[in-house]
Amino acid sequence: MIAGNEDDDVDLDENAPRADASGVIRMPATLEATGPVPERCEIAIIGGGVVGLAIAYYLASLDVTDVVVIERGYLAEGASGRNGGGVRQQWSTEINIRLMQESVELCRRFAVDVGVNVWFRQGGYLFLARSAKEVARLEKNIDLQNRCGVATRMLAPEKAQDIVPELDLTGIVGASFNPSDGILFPWPFLWGYARQAAAMGARIFTQTPVHGLEPAAGGGYVVHTTRGNVRARRVINATGSWSPLVAKHIGVEVPTWPIRHEICSSEPLKPFLRPMVSELASGLYCSQSMRGEIVGGVTVPGHGSTYGMGSTLEFLATYARRLTRLMPILGDIKILRQWAGPYDQSPDGNPILGPAPGHPDFFLACGFVGHGFMMAPIVGKLYAEWLAGGEPHEIFSRYTLSRFTDGSGSSHPKEDFNIG
Repeated sequence: MIAGNEDDDVDLDENAPRADASGVIRMPATLEATGPVPERCEIAIIGGGVVGLAIAYYLASLDVTDVVVIERGYLAEGASGRNGGGVRQQWSTEINIRLMQESVELCRRFAVDVGVNVWFRQGGYLFLARSAKEVARLEKNIDLQNRCGVATRMLAPEKAQDIVPELDLTGIVGASFNPSDGILFPWPFLWGYARQAAAMGARIFTQTPVHGLEPAAGGGYVVHTTRGNVRARRVINATGSWSPLVAKHIGVEVPTWPIRHEICSSEPLKPFLRPMVSELASGLYCSQSMRGEIVGGVTVPGHGSTYGMGSTLEFLATYARRLTRLMPILGDIKILRQWAGPYDQSPDGNPILGPAPGHPDFFLACGFVGHGFMMAPIVGKLYAEWLAGGEPHEIFSRYTLSRFTDGSGSSHPKEDFNIG
């Protein structure tokens, strides 16, 4: 689904995305798909995914409106529009638990604060274990989550079946469940940030590839695009898996790589599945959308580093076997759509944030390992507060690019719960 531009047939008096009679959501004409980029700006954000748009929105809400967002394609073209929409607080490190507590709250208030309904529902996350080792891992994480005020609890298999009666418990030895984790609809999430950022003064250029970046005389950077050059005092690289390609223009090496993850959606079924269900052993996850589709994926090893986002029969066969083993009732469902998106993999499973060494005005927001979508609200808010003159949050000193060369990253706990 391609976001609208100024030529689309939209009612400019209506400021919120809405569904027409066919159920298709239309964006207001806030994007600039034609015309040149401005010659100058305070902050240029390269990448119109949810992370870049969240930063733009929170900057604008702090009256930093001389912001230009540059997106090579259309909104929701990349990973932000290709995920399952999950938002959870079940993590293995305190910093990520704390961050996601705030991110969940921002998602919960999104419709009121941003004015767009993203159908956020807190039906919980149910993680399933098939070994004693996985149970021990869940128990350790639950202890930390509870100490942080997240009400996750360990469940016997029968109690997990109370939450999802359709589960086949064969081989399931335990589960964890947090009822306040949730799911939202990815596309209006992006569009909501875009619409409000633009309404407050930020400019969002779609269909605008960046083909060069260079330091400018006197400070800042010149961003070369297919629609002219813009000189920015500060640049934020929020291009996800493509971040190394952008950073390389100024000689910065970003050690992340893309990994293809596939996902699919079924025909709509009568609602029965409230939580997101995820199986630790296989990486299987599935949820049911507000329209009734079963949306899910599974880890298929061996894809390696690739920007190829094609779909495969191998994924569909693996997903079908795993899903029907877990919930045999789904054995006859029809798959209507299948697609793929890139995980932005970092060496230690944590994001890369803050300025690049030797380039204090070139900021990174990448390496989220497939979880930039759920972390975008809080990361965008913290980035904006810092860039607007506030004190930087500890994530910007903890998750630096330099940790991979100076050894500082070894002093921080590693996240081991990058699933689902």
